[in-house]
Amino acid sequence: MNIVILGSGNAATHFAQQFQKRGHQIVQIYSKTKANANALAFALQSAATDDLSQLQPDADLYFIAVSDGAIPTLVSQLASGIKGIVVHCSGATDIAALSRFTNYGVIYPPQSLSKNKSVDFAEIPLCVEGNTTTNAQLLLRLARELSAQSLLCNSPQRMAIHLSAVIVNNFTNILYQMAYELLAENSLPFDLVRPIILETAEKVQNHIPFTVQTGPARRGDEDTIQKHLKFISNKPDLQQIYQLLTQQITKRK
Repeated sequence: MNIVILGSGNAATHFAQQFQKRGHQIVQIYSKTKANANALAFALQSAATDDLSQLQPDADLYFIAVSDGAIPTLVSQLASGIKGIVVHCSGATDIAALSRFTNYGVIYPPQSLSKNKSVDFAEIPLCVEGNTTTNAQLLLRLARELSAQSLLCNSPQRMAIHLSAVIVNNFTNILYQMAYELLAENSLPFDLVRPIILETAEKVQNHIPFTVQTGPARRGDEDTIQKHLKFISNKPDLQQIYQLLTQQITKRK
């Protein structure tokens, strides 16, 4: 399959590398910054452009890997007569964003991707959608070349996956940071809680999360909860988060 990559950032880099490893031809890299297009194109021995009017007209796949906010503008600037399948990789962008094309779809990885960190795509379930059954099945076959865990899902399902990924990744990470700050204020290292972070992450690989829930809220230990709230009485934001999460635990008992 001949593929044009639209973007040169983290997702574009990883997907371009993975497609190439599976024997597909990356025929062109587009970026609005020519230097970035050149850098990725050089690594893949491909052509580079910063001019959308110069895109290869006969590629099989046009893979959009730019920020969510940049997708509408990029899509509006692409020729609507593209015959290949136009795909984006956003979790929060509806497939309808590509409806001006004849063939279009989505391949979304619920994973944080960084250029400088290798990723085992075999461990990432790719979420696939196509505007027709034929396109959906073609994209699913392509996705399964990268990951056997790939599956079909519609735009609302993909939004649920994206939101869930934000909760378990971005939200937990800011909680880690708040714990880091609390420990630092008390002259303690974050290393003290790294083992319990790993233990909990390992447990949920094989269990429904609430079945391994622990802590004072799960036990109904109101005395400890009040001690915690008193200890952070000078941190109203943390108090509010603590109370909201405690309520979520206790209501599931």
